[in-house]
Amino acid sequence: MGGQNKAFLPVGDESILDRLSSTFEGLFEEVVLVTNAPLEYLSWDLMIVTDLFPLRSSLTGIHAGLFHASAPHIFVTACDTPFLKKRLITALLDELEPKWDVIIPVTGEGHQPLCAIYSKRCIKPIEHQLRKQDPKIINFFSQVKVKEVAEPQLRTADPDLVSFFNINTPEDLAASEKMSMVNGRPRE
Repeated sequence: MGGQNKAFLPVGDESILDRLSSTFEGLFEEVVLVTNAPLEYLSWDLMIVTDLFPLRSSLTGIHAGLFHASAPHIFVTACDTPFLKKRLITALLDELEPKWDVIIPVTGEGHQPLCAIYSKRCIKPIEHQLRKQDPKIINFFSQVKVKEVAEPQLRTADPDLVSFFNINTPEDLAASEKMSMVNGRPRE
């Protein structure tokens, strides 16, 4: 997206971050936003933290979120998913049991690590992986207890799986505008 902050991109009549914030209302007592530009987010009532490792990757963001969160498990999403459905998050939360370290959706496109639940027990395996300069999220899964949630179950909460749509290109942004006319607000 040419260096634009995707969280602030407008989809419909709101920024993606506003849409996500609305989705989280009533679900979570604490929302942690991981960013390396914290001053840009001071207008939001969120806990704002930065990465603890210098490697630029989504895995460093998951690590920082886990490190700073007060809960034993966290739900993780990316800042560029404008259609994340509250029902999908709830479906994942319904799978939460203390024994699971990761609860991850699996669609026809594969694992969805940026729309998943992680436990604090993942911190050490993630740190070990980051010290090896390995940013691939699923590479630490063999060291923790993972529950996969299959596509048919996900479709009961999000029939079109729009929760996993993210914006990486101007074409994606244009498509999101059309989708917003059909899919409305993300908290449906």
